[in-house]
Amino acid sequence: MNPRLHAVRLGLRRGLIEFRHQMTSTQDVFFTVMTTASFVVVLYLQRDATLPGTDLPLAAATLPGMLGMLVPVTSMVGAVGMLSVEREDGTLLRAKAMPQGMVGYLVSRVTSLSLSTVVSVIVMIVAGLFLVDGLTGTGAGGWLTVAWLTLLGLLSSLPLGAIVGSLAANPQAAAGLSMLTVGGLTAVSGIFYPISALAGWMQGVAQIFPLYWLGLGMRSALLPDGAAAAEIGGSWRPVETTLVLVAWAVVGLLAAPPILRRMARRESGSAMQTRRDRAMQRIG
Repeated sequence: MNPRLHAVRLGLRRGLIEFRHQMTSTQDVFFTVMTTASFVVVLYLQRDATLPGTDLPLAAATLPGMLGMLVPVTSMVGAVGMLSVEREDGTLLRAKAMPQGMVGYLVSRVTSLSLSTVVSVIVMIVAGLFLVDGLTGTGAGGWLTVAWLTLLGLLSSLPLGAIVGSLAANPQAAAGLSMLTVGGLTAVSGIFYPISALAGWMQGVAQIFPLYWLGLGMRSALLPDGAAAAEIGGSWRPVETTLVLVAWAVVGLLAAPPILRRMARRESGSAMQTRRDRAMQRIG
C-alpha cells in the first residue's frame, strides 16, 4: 500500500475518533453549545423585528451573516488553537517522528475540525428554522448553496488557521492572533450590515478576503432576490463568490503544507522543553 495513502486513511480514522470524543467530552460540548447559543440568542431577540424600511424579518437578515462568520471562526480559530497547543505538548513532535506522520496528523485535524464546524452550522440552521420566518420556504437550490459555501469556507479557512497557528510562539499568542485576525476581518466585511455603508477603499479591502464572500453567498441562498438591491452592484455575484473562495482555498492548500513542514523541521525535544520552561515561568 502507498505509504502516503495509508497515512491519509489513518488520519481520517483518527479524525473520526477525535470527533466522537469531542461529542462525548463535557468541556468540548460546552464550548460548542455556548458558542452556538450566543448566536441563537441574538436570533431569538430579533424574532419579532423587521429590517428598517422593509418587511424583511431582522432575524432573516442576520442569520446568513452568522452562518458566514461561523464557518471561518470555528474552523480557523480551532485550527490555530489546536496546532499551537499540540506544538507545546509534544503531539506534533511525535507525529513528525513517524513515517508520513505529518500527513496523517494534518488529515486527522482537518477531519475533526470540519465535522465540528458542520455540526455547529447544522445546529444554527435548525434553530433558524424555528426562529426565522420564511426560512422553511428555502428551496433545494438554497440549501445546496449553503452546503457548498460551507465546504468552500472550510477549504479557505482551515489552511489559513494552520498558517497562523504555525507562526504563533505559544497558545496565548495564537489565541490573540487568531481573534485579532477574525475581529479585523469581521469589522470590514459587512457580514452583519450592508457593505455599501463603508468607505469605498474599505469595501475594496473587504472583497479581498473570503469572509465577505461567505456572507454574500449565504445571503444569496437564504434571502429573497429583492434583497440583492442592498449589495454592491445590486447583484449576488455568484460567479465572483465562487472564484474568490476557490482562489483562497487553492492558495491556502498550496501555502500551508510547506509552512507546516518548515515548522515541523524546527521541532525538537529541546525546543519543546524550552517552551515548557517558559510556560512554567509564566504560570509561576
